[in-house]
Formats: sequence, structure tokens, C-alpha cells
Amino acid sequence: MTNIILCGGSGTRLWPISRTLMPKQFVKLFEGKSLFQLTVERNSAVCDKQLIVSNSEQYFLAFNQLEEINQANNRYILEPVGRNTAPAIALACMSLDPDEIVLVTPSDHLIKDQHAYVEIITQAAKLAKDDYLVTFGITPTFPETGFGYIEASGEDVKAFHEKPDLKTAELYVNSGNYYWNSGMFCFRAGLFLDELQKWSPAIFDASAQAYTNAAHGEMIKISYEDMNAIPDKSIDYAVMEKSTRVKVIPSSIGWSDVGSFDALSDVMPNDANNNFILSNKPVNLIDVKDLIIIDTEDALLISHKGSSQKVKEVVQHYKQTNPELTHIHRTAHRPWGTYTVLEDTPGYKIKRIMVKSGKRLSLQKHFHRNEHWIVLSGTATVTVGEKTFSVHPNESTYIKAGEVHRLANLGKIPLTIIETQVGEYTGEDDIVRIEDDFNREGNE
Repeated sequence: MTNIILCGGSGTRLWPISRTLMPKQFVKLFEGKSLFQLTVERNSAVCDKQLIVSNSEQYFLAFNQLEEINQANNRYILEPVGRNTAPAIALACMSLDPDEIVLVTPSDHLIKDQHAYVEIITQAAKLAKDDYLVTFGITPTFPETGFGYIEASGEDVKAFHEKPDLKTAELYVNSGNYYWNSGMFCFRAGLFLDELQKWSPAIFDASAQAYTNAAHGEMIKISYEDMNAIPDKSIDYAVMEKSTRVKVIPSSIGWSDVGSFDALSDVMPNDANNNFILSNKPVNLIDVKDLIIIDTEDALLISHKGSSQKVKEVVQHYKQTNPELTHIHRTAHRPWGTYTVLEDTPGYKIKRIMVKSGKRLSLQKHFHRNEHWIVLSGTATVTVGEKTFSVHPNESTYIKAGEVHRLANLGKIPLTIIETQVGEYTGEDDIVRIEDDFNREGNE
């Protein structure tokens, strides 16, 4: 059985710990592990392979985090733009044997009861072998208005329902045969594609064209034009709500979508006054209760419990006034290592850059800034124009605006430098990439 892991989404409901370039599924919140890593470990008990559907930026995060937990047998499909779950799952299934049983899971859910989880997956696999599309309905514990619901009669699905108002949600919960829609599925790859072609032929045809035209190598890379041509539809709209081959398995597995700070506070420790705090520094509270306090290097969020869903309004504000604050942390993870912005002031920016052993940045140039590099540890191999030379600890070099250059670490230990950028513009998009080991486009 193959686990198709859907890694799309920017996780803005958990801003400021979640950013576009470090969405919630990759943030290490649970004993040093991320939701993505927990998803892979959990499903390794029932699946022997992972097929990860991601965008290019998240690919590097996924690759590094899989290395950390020593997970092999990984394949990737890279989407240049998200078009919802139906196309993502279709592309994944097209890359598999039609008879392969797949378990489709989001990468950002938390499940506490592993024993019950394995039981329902085993049950679902049997139904999938009998040519059913299986979904998992979470037994509701309260009238949640933020989830869709599945109306069932035993294992038979009667209807899918959109997110209800509170009164309707209360009726659903009291009825005993309505379940939260978990967004997890199990089926034979070929059956899903047959049903997609039957019920949503436009999505099937466009996905098939995109898959045929894709670059097939270590990973399957879909072109922007082909991906953008696929209709944007969820698997529920495209197939599950229309097919007559759908079964649901009622599930009590300690599930949470961790979709808000309120949800996160339900699965993580709170203080004696029911305050939920995430911070790397001491936070002292006096005579306050029921607060959510999220402190990062560059942003502070304080909310009353029950109101954390409104963080999306804050994110929308910053997308207009300071978009970088929603896009990236001060410490950014790149395929070659990390950089941390120590100071960012008009006219100059100071970074600490760490390059992993055997890695190098792209061959590049900048139009609007000069760069000073000081080596703190390791040995830098620096290319400037036609010259390549070494820079050792406590030594420095200087890159003029417009010069083609590259920073590499050919040593056995991490390379750490301080980079001072000086110029009229120091934005991350002032880069012309000439050659890149990671075949990236856009910002470094």
C-alpha cells in the first residue's frame, strides 16, 4: 500500500509560527518532530511506500525531514501551483500501478490512537480491494462548525454536507450518524481514476495531459502551464459526492486537524489559568486567563481562546502591508542550509548563513547590493567571476554588485558565515540565477 501524502497549503491559520515557506506541517511542535514526520511514521505501520505531492519549496523541507527520521522509498510529485486535492490525487494515481491500494492523507493532521488507526486502515484496505472508494468519518465530540460532515447509514454514505452553522452542527452531533469529514481516503488507484474520468472528465483529461508532459526523473515535475489548466476542485466535489462506490468507516482515533491555535491548545500543555503559550523566551502572565500567546522572532500574536480563527484577518492585513512577514521566518530553510536575518534596515541587511557539507548556493548575481562575507567556521569555497578561492575562519571577501559569484562548502563540517548586504535594495528577489544544483526558479 502506498501512502499519498498531500503537502499543499500554507497553514496561515497558525501564523506567525506557520509561514508560506515553513507551513504548519513542517514546524516541529511535537517533541522535536513535525506533523509531516509524525504522518510518515504513523503510516509506515500500514504502508511500505510514500508518494509525496508537494510544491518545489516544500519538497526540500520534506526531503530533509525524511532524512532526519531515516525514511526511504520516497517518491515526489512537484506541483508549481496548487489546484486542490482532486488533481493532486489524480497525478499521484497516474504514477502508480492501477491495482495499487493507496492511502491518501493530509500531512498536517494529528492522530493519537495509533492502535485504533491501524485497525480502521486495515478495514479500509479490505473494502478498497473490493473496489470501493473509502473515506473516514471522525466521530464528532462537539458541534464543530469548521468541518464538513458525512451523513452515513453504517458504512454507506448517504450525503456529504458543507460546514454547518452551530444549530445545524448540534443536530448533526445529536443524530449519531453524522461524522466529521477527515480528508483521508483509501482506494485502488485505477478505480479512483475511472471514477474521476466518469464524473469529472475535464479534471481527468487535463491531469492526464499534465502527467504526460511532465519531466519524469527522480521526481515528477509538472509544468506551470499544464498545472494551471487543470480545474481547481476538491476530491469531494469531483468524485466522492457523485460516485456510487463510496463507503465510510466511522473512526474514533484521537484525530485533530490542528487547524487553529484553539485546536493546537487542545493537544498541547496549557498553564494553570488555561493560557496557551508558545515562545522561546520566558513569558510571565499576571491575572489573565484563557489567552493564546504565540511569540516568534519577528511577530507576537495574542488572542482570547475561541477567537484564534480570526488570525486569517491579521494575515490578510500583512499580505497587503508587509507580505514578507507572512512568507518567511527570520530563519529560512533552503535546500543548501539556512539563513537567519539578524538585522534588516534600509540600506543594509545582515545575515548569518549556514551551508551544509557538500552543498553550494546557486551561481548568481545581484544588481542592487554589494556583499561582504566573513567566515565564522568551516571553509568557504568562493567563486567570483573566473576566480575560485578559499576563505577560512576570521577571513573575509567582498562581492561587488553585478559580479557573478557562488558560495560553496566542500568541507566535512557546516560552513557558517556572516553576510552584510549594502545597497539601495536588499530584497530577496534581487537575484539572477545562472546555474543551480536544485533546478529552482525564483528566490534563493
